[in-house]
Amino acid sequence: MAGETTEGALLELKLISDIAGSFRVPRYQRGYRWGELEVKRLLNDIWESKGEPYNLQPVVVKRDGETAWELVDGQQRLTTLYLIFVFMQRAGLKNVGPPYSISYDTRAKSGNYLQSLDPALADSNIDFFHIHAAYACIRAWFEQKGPTPLKRQEVADDVFRCLCKSVRVIWYEAPKGLDSTMLFTRLNVGRIPLTDAELFKALLLARSRGGAGTTDRAHEIAAQWDSIERDLQHPDVWAFVADDAAAESPTRITLLLDTIAGGPRGRARPRFHTFDVLREKGEQSSPTAVWDQVVDLHARVLGWYEKRDHYHKIGYLVAVGQRFGDLVALARGRTKSEFGAALDDLISDTLDLTPSGVTTLSYESDARTCARLLLLMNVETVRRMKDSTERYSFRNHRGQPWSLEHIHAQHAESLTKAEQWKEWLRLHREALADLPSFDEVRREELLRRIDNVGDKIDRQVFQELARDVVAAFTRVDASTATTEHSVHSVSNLALLANGHNSALSNAVFEVKRRRMLELDRQGAYIPICTRQVFLKYYTDADAQQVHFWSTQDREAYLNAILSPDGGVGAYLKPEEPLS
Repeated sequence: MAGETTEGALLELKLISDIAGSFRVPRYQRGYRWGELEVKRLLNDIWESKGEPYNLQPVVVKRDGETAWELVDGQQRLTTLYLIFVFMQRAGLKNVGPPYSISYDTRAKSGNYLQSLDPALADSNIDFFHIHAAYACIRAWFEQKGPTPLKRQEVADDVFRCLCKSVRVIWYEAPKGLDSTMLFTRLNVGRIPLTDAELFKALLLARSRGGAGTTDRAHEIAAQWDSIERDLQHPDVWAFVADDAAAESPTRITLLLDTIAGGPRGRARPRFHTFDVLREKGEQSSPTAVWDQVVDLHARVLGWYEKRDHYHKIGYLVAVGQRFGDLVALARGRTKSEFGAALDDLISDTLDLTPSGVTTLSYESDARTCARLLLLMNVETVRRMKDSTERYSFRNHRGQPWSLEHIHAQHAESLTKAEQWKEWLRLHREALADLPSFDEVRREELLRRIDNVGDKIDRQVFQELARDVVAAFTRVDASTATTEHSVHSVSNLALLANGHNSALSNAVFEVKRRRMLELDRQGAYIPICTRQVFLKYYTDADAQQVHFWSTQDREAYLNAILSPDGGVGAYLKPEEPLS
């Protein structure tokens, strides 16, 4: 467990029928509280397992004598299973009862009530009430599944067979020195369950301790585990490999364990699938052999991180939705150069664009593709920097939401509130007052109109004024209205972090340029290509008009995007031949 030692812990899978001894529920726990929903879910899980191996949630215990246990976690499950055994025996469906007993430090009578289940006493206290209600729910479930005595016997036979042959708990015997109250609080009050990683670690350490004539690797493995976790905690290492499924994992090593285990993903992944698969792999070879796979995969991650090309290409693919496990599979059996070529092909397939396809992209219909394209442009720009140690920051990319922003917004119709209108006019008045090479008479007229608006602004007044202000910041030529360089084309889009107010999002180029400079001075993270757009990096010096985003600027920006040397051209697919 995070921050806790698992040294001395024991872990195994235990069939329900193999649970034995006396269990003591300590005073720090509340009484039995499962309702109909939880009881039916447990019965249905057993029934639907159909005799296949099935793991219930962990039962956490500490030894309390030769055959006695302090039940740290799992009271609700063990009590319900106890009641299932009791029902089958009392109904004459089975001739044996529960294989274990349960007692309570602060509610001694509850242990007696588990045996009597007297309905006359069910309302005498809250614990009796819940225990009796659970027992009634169990009886109703069996009667519903088996409406006739013969059918009910068949149901009981199947349930009993599952409890004896296939349904197991993950039996976790906590280290003797671990504080029971702290562990219970973490598992129940904090709602932080045992994870696949913790369970596998406990099993691994337990199985790697040296016996007679064997080498004890437990301390070595524990130190390696902590070292791997520290490496993966590095924010730049984690950000370039952690897919969406792994990003919120409490332990980073889980990404490696899940990858080795394979199997279904998301909601289709069975509970404790990773632990179960790794346990079986360990039984087929040895737990330390499985651990060696983890160590090798960790080394591969660090190798990818150190190799500049792999870092950027893998980071991009993960950022657009590729899974880490699929990339590991892609690398299997390939040399470094072959893997690099396979990454290029995968990027090309993921982007799935031709040069002409790029020019026809539209913010309105292709926003997701535009975002992928511009992300790749930013990543490639950093990757191709010669003699540079700079890396594209997937950490910053993952750490905040991003949006596609129009470099030069030619309308402000999406603004609907007076506060937004006033802020938009304030921002543009500042830029207009400093705009050179603009007719002085027109400038003074616009400034006067903005100043005279005051608090009496309405939609019509704002839209008329905004139209004229935007016109002042727009350079018009014969090709401005072409589809290739429309306001929604990729040549007028850039990646920006969300958080800018809507007035700025609808601002003209000059207002945004000023804001980018301000953010840059403040040390804000601005993607490299976005910064270069507003610094007119892509436009020839003799064609620059620093306050405007002209057709020439858009043309130069689009050519840079399409370039196979500095843009994404190397990943674009060839044009389809004309038939």
